Amino acid sequence: MATTKLIPSKPALILEGEKRHLIVTDLHIGFESNLAHNKIFVGKNTTLDESIQEILSLIREHTPDDIILLGDVKSGISRISKSEWNDIPKFLSEIQKETDVILVPGNHDANIQHLVPDGITMISSVGMIVENVLLTHGHTMPPERFAHVDKIIMGHVHPVFFDESSILNGQRVWVSAKVKKESIFASASGEIEIIIVPSFNRYFYATKKKQYKKSISPITEKIKGSLSARIVTLDGAIIGDETLLSAVI
Repeated sequence: MATTKLIPSKPALILEGEKRHLIVTDLHIGFESNLAHNKIFVGKNTTLDESIQEILSLIREHTPDDIILLGDVKSGISRISKSEWNDIPKFLSEIQKETDVILVPGNHDANIQHLVPDGITMISSVGMIVENVLLTHGHTMPPERFAHVDKIIMGHVHPVFFDESSILNGQRVWVSAKVKKESIFASASGEIEIIIVPSFNRYFYATKKKQYKKSISPITEKIKGSLSARIVTLDGAIIGDETLLSAVI
């Protein structure tokens, strides 16, 4: 049975069973061009190089057998931007030099196969199974054939804590929730844990909830009536339970 361990102070986790997997999600490479349209300018090379160096550092420290990218590697939804043509192959090639790379496409990854270097493993967007765990981006409901799993790890919704009276306002957080399994898989019973991984992109940030557009997931719609939940900061502090879910997803 695979176990999970959050990496302190980083929006990444280790999934360990027969192999050790490093998991990150929601890099949104190329997002700078969208910000520029709103007259917000972030250095392109700076953000790309930051992502590459941070992930290489995690690989070297934790020596995984592979890295699993849980979707939304690219930013554009229906097209490939000029910057994505250049930046995504560069990013994947640099990471591939250190470890095997597995990509589970998200809703922003349309046509990403044109950007993926040889040797990268592309998985169906419905996700992949590692022992007792389903790894999926989170923008679609998992099929019933995955009903045997007891844990789902997903991204997509970019959980951020909002409370303007708190020093934690606007910070990325982890969400771990336990729900009735039949709410996800109609043919199953018992409980299932759902772990929502925060966005690796540090610039997905706001201090006012109305300024922050979260993605909608059919899975998270099911967990709003959770049996129990924990909201955890990147530093590992538990800041809330199921009563705070509406503040972060």
